[in-house]
Amino acid sequence: MPSAISTRWLNRFAWLTCVATLLLICSGGMVTSKNVGLAVPDWPTTFGYNMFLFPVSKWVGGILFEHTHRLMGSVVGFLTIVLAVWFWLSEDRQWVRKLGVIALAGVILQGILGGLRVTMMKDEIGIFHACIAQAFLGLLVVIALVTTNFWRGLANQPIDLQKFAALKALAIAITLAIYVQLALGATMRHQHRDLSILDFPTANGAWIPDTSAAALAKLNAWRDARGLSDLTAFQIWLQMAHRFLAFIIAIAVIAFALRVWRDAPGFAALKRLSIFWVALVICQIALGAWTIWSNKAADVATAHVALGAVMLSFGVSISAISWRISQGEVGRARPPGAPYSEPVSA
Repeated sequence: MPSAISTRWLNRFAWLTCVATLLLICSGGMVTSKNVGLAVPDWPTTFGYNMFLFPVSKWVGGILFEHTHRLMGSVVGFLTIVLAVWFWLSEDRQWVRKLGVIALAGVILQGILGGLRVTMMKDEIGIFHACIAQAFLGLLVVIALVTTNFWRGLANQPIDLQKFAALKALAIAITLAIYVQLALGATMRHQHRDLSILDFPTANGAWIPDTSAAALAKLNAWRDARGLSDLTAFQIWLQMAHRFLAFIIAIAVIAFALRVWRDAPGFAALKRLSIFWVALVICQIALGAWTIWSNKAADVATAHVALGAVMLSFGVSISAISWRISQGEVGRARPPGAPYSEPVSA
């Protein structure tokens, strides 16, 4: 059994790795937003130099963003290696040790994908790279959460299992929807094109955009006159799907918060997290609108990516906490080996 001091420092190190990963995602978002992903054309070297020996004097323009992203990726990789080894040496829960190994495999995969994105020059790899990055952050959040004393105490919370099962299912569904939303955003960003819809809340001047051949021809003629890239119906509906899912997520997050306050008023942590989740989704929609109004300004678009990652982290935390509480209640209600029976409501 690890000592309290060792556990505390392990938890702090896990949260440090989470923060470093969030910064890495921000760095990757800036690289994509500024369209400088190929500013450094070789990998794993940097213009023939060892990546760690590349002269600082040459960190200029797009090279600065791309090279910094590579170095930050190396830092996250190193932190993840230390975290996995630390778990293996000090953690007595086998499943948590396995999470550390999965995280290590994930960061290795991310490094390979980042390199292949450069050498193969395929946007599809970039999209997959971005999606895996968000999933990796979610895994690290779970790892950090399960190493807290707070996590261990959750199993002792009495609940109405039937009501809490609905809360847990809603939290998981919202978290999955946020992940899909991030994947849609990554798909749009890695097309490296101008926005397909330049106005908000309307879409090309209408609430439901016209994507007929005639309408597209007229719209593309208007865009050509302003030096903007041509559009397809798919690109327009991809952005519309992103908007529609954002609306669904916002409604669901608000509904979740209301249900927590109604059905689980004794869980202060869930109540606080749900309120923060509502605040985050409002800010995220505002940033999405600002991204459009600013014509995808790099700093605004990157902030939008970063806040999306934070929203996913909150969803993962809420889902994990809900799962832990419900598992603890099941364990108390049903001794090992006993047949399952529905709990009787008080």
